[in-house]
Amino acid sequence: MNRIARARLFPVLLAGLLGLPFASSAMGQDRPRPSLEAGALLPGLSVDGRLEEELWRDVPVITGLTMIEPDEGGVPVGQTTVRVLVSPLAIVFGIVCEDPDPIGIVSFSKARDPELRREDYVKILLDTFLDGRSGYIFALNPGGARYDALVTDQGERDNTQWDAVWEAATARGPYGWSAEIRIPIQSLAFRAGLTEWGFNVERRTERLQEVSRWASPTRDARVSQPSRAGRLHGLPAFDQGEGLSIRPALVTGLERPEPGASTDGAVEPSLDVFRRLGSNTIASLTVNTDFAETEVDTRRTNLTRFPLFFPEKRTFFLEGADIFDFVIGLQTFFRPDLVPFFSRRIGLFEGSEVPLVLGGKSNGRVGQTNFGVLAVHTRQVDTLVPAATMGAARIKQNVLRESSIGVIATAGDPEGRPDSWMAGADATYQTSRLFGDKNFLVGAWGLTTDRADLTGDKTAFGAKIDYPNDTWDVSMTYKRIGDGFDPSLSFVPRAAVQVASGGLNYRLRPSWTWIRHMFFEFRPSVALDLHGRWESYRMFTAPLNWQLESGERVELNVFIEGERLIEPFEIAEGVVIPPGTYDWVRYRQFYDGTLDELSVRAVVRVSHTVLVELGGQQNNGHLPQGDFVQRLVNGRIQLNFSPDLQLNGFVQYDNASKLLGSNTRLRWTFHPLGDVFVVYNHNLSEQTGSWLHDSNQLIVKLQYALRY
Repeated sequence: MNRIARARLFPVLLAGLLGLPFASSAMGQDRPRPSLEAGALLPGLSVDGRLEEELWRDVPVITGLTMIEPDEGGVPVGQTTVRVLVSPLAIVFGIVCEDPDPIGIVSFSKARDPELRREDYVKILLDTFLDGRSGYIFALNPGGARYDALVTDQGERDNTQWDAVWEAATARGPYGWSAEIRIPIQSLAFRAGLTEWGFNVERRTERLQEVSRWASPTRDARVSQPSRAGRLHGLPAFDQGEGLSIRPALVTGLERPEPGASTDGAVEPSLDVFRRLGSNTIASLTVNTDFAETEVDTRRTNLTRFPLFFPEKRTFFLEGADIFDFVIGLQTFFRPDLVPFFSRRIGLFEGSEVPLVLGGKSNGRVGQTNFGVLAVHTRQVDTLVPAATMGAARIKQNVLRESSIGVIATAGDPEGRPDSWMAGADATYQTSRLFGDKNFLVGAWGLTTDRADLTGDKTAFGAKIDYPNDTWDVSMTYKRIGDGFDPSLSFVPRAAVQVASGGLNYRLRPSWTWIRHMFFEFRPSVALDLHGRWESYRMFTAPLNWQLESGERVELNVFIEGERLIEPFEIAEGVVIPPGTYDWVRYRQFYDGTLDELSVRAVVRVSHTVLVELGGQQNNGHLPQGDFVQRLVNGRIQLNFSPDLQLNGFVQYDNASKLLGSNTRLRWTFHPLGDVFVVYNHNLSEQTGSWLHDSNQLIVKLQYALRY
C-alpha cells in the first residue's frame, strides 16, 4: 500500500473505531474548483461603490453564487456578480448584490469590525500563500462598515482583533446595492511568484435568512476555510516598493491616578517600524509603545474558582498572531484551559499597565514553513514589577494537504523570576475531503516548563478528535496539566488536573415551512486530579434549540454540575464554601444552596448613526454559609457617523470592586494610514454609601504611517 493510500485510509479506520456517524464509507475525489480571471487595474478608478468606470465593463465576472441556506444548492433570490481588478500595487473587488426588494435591505452597523451576523453583507476570503491553511477575511455591509480578520486554526476561527489598511465604499439603487473594496498589496503577506491565490465570496440577505457562496457552497464548509476556496488567476508580479512602513505616534494627556493626587500632564512619542523582508516575511520594531487606543475590557461576573480569560487587543501583538496559535482542543465549552503563549502577560500585570520600552518581532512563511519570533523589554514599575526581557518563538511546518506539525518556546518572566522557559510541540491532521467533502481533525500536543520556583510535574499534554460538520458535529478531547506546570507567559487557569470532554451535536432539517432547523446538543466534561479522583463535572444539553425561518430562536438549556472542593472557596466577600462534594442542576440549585441568576441585555438602534446598549447581571446566592449578591451593570452608546468616524461611550459598575468606570473613545480615521484617538477615562469609587473620585485620564493620540 503506497503512502497516499495509507494517508487516506487512516482517518477512515480511526473514524470507524470511534463509531462516528458517517453517511458514506469511502474517501471521495477532489471536486473541481471554480476560478476567476482578474482584470488589469489601470489609473483612474475611484472607490465609490458604483462600478461605473469603463475599467469594469470587459472584466471576467462571477455571474452568480449558489445558495446554502435555506435550500442547499438552490438559486438565490438576487443575483451576485463579482469582478476583480489587480495591479502590482493593489487589488480591487467590485461586487453587485441585486435585490428585488431593495427597501428590505438590512444594514445598521457602521463601526469597524461589527459582527454582521444579523444584517446583509458580502465576505471575501484570500489565501495569499495558496497553502489551504492561512488567509485573510474582508467583509462589508451595505452601509460601508468594514470587517477584517486573520484566518486562525486553519479556518476554524477568525481573529477579528487584527486590522489592516484598506478602503471600501458602497452604493444603493433600485437594483440593490454594490461595493468596491481596494486593498493595497503592502497590507498583505503572500508567497512570491504565485500567479493565483485562493479566493472565495459569500453573501447574506438577512430578511430572507439566505446565505450563498461561490466555492464549496455546502453546509459542511465555511467561507473561512482556505482549503475550500476557489482560485483567482491572472495575478501580476506584485510591487511592494521598499516594503517599509514607519508609523510615528504622539500621545499627550492629563491624568490624576488616585484620590488626592495632583493632575499630571505628559507628552510621549512612540514609533512602530514595519519592514517587509520579501513578500512573505515582515519584521516589526516598536519603541516606547503606547496602547492608549485599546478598548477597555468588559467586566464579567465570576462564579468559579478560576480566573477569566480576556483576549489580546493590542496591534503589535496581533500582527502574525495566527502563526502563534497552538493546535486544537485547548478549550472546554469555549473557555481556554491553556494558552501556551498568552501575550497579555506582557505589558500588563494585575490590571496595571507596564511600559513596553522596546519590542521586536519577525513572522512569515517560507515555502511550507511558518515562523514567528518575538522579543520585548519592559520597564521597571516601582512596587509592582522589575524590568524584564521576554520572548517567544513558533515554527509550524505544513505537511500533507491540510495538516501541520510545529514547536513553540517562550522565555523570560514579567515578574523577573529567574530561569523561566517553556517549550513544546504539536501536530494536527486535518482534512476537508473525508468521504468526499466532510471535515475531520485529529490533534496532539505536549509542553514542558521550568522556573527557579517551580516544583512537581511541570508538563502538560493532550489530544483531540473532531468531526465538525453540519448534520453531525462529534468531538472528544483530553488534557493533562501537571501540578508544577505554570509557564510565565501562558494562560493556565487550572493546574494539577486531567480534563476530558466531548460533544455530540445533531442538526435536523425538517421539511416544515416555519422552521429552519432543530439542533440537539450534548456536551459533557469531567475534571480529575492527577490521581484520577474527580474534582468537577459539567454536562450541558439543549433538548430544545429551534431556529425559525424568520430568524428567531427558541432554546432550552440544562446544566448538570458538580464540584468536589479540597480547600475552602470564598465565592464572595465573607461567604466561604467549605470542602466537600456538591452536585446540582442549573435550574436554581447551586452547591448546597440556591442561585438566582438574572441577565438582561437590550440593544436599541435609534438610527443608522446611534446605537444604545444596556446590560446587567445579578446573581443572588443563598447558601448555608451566607448569602451574597453579585451585581454588574453596563451601558454603551455608539455614535457611528461613518465607518471612519465613531464616538463610543461605555459605562460599567460592579459591586465587587465598587467602581463606576466610564470610557469615552473617539476615533477619526482621517486617512487610510492615519488616525486620531481621543480617550477619556473616569472612575468613581463607592465608599460608605457615597461616591468619591477615584481616578481620571484624558489621552489624545495621533498616528500616521509613512509607506515606502
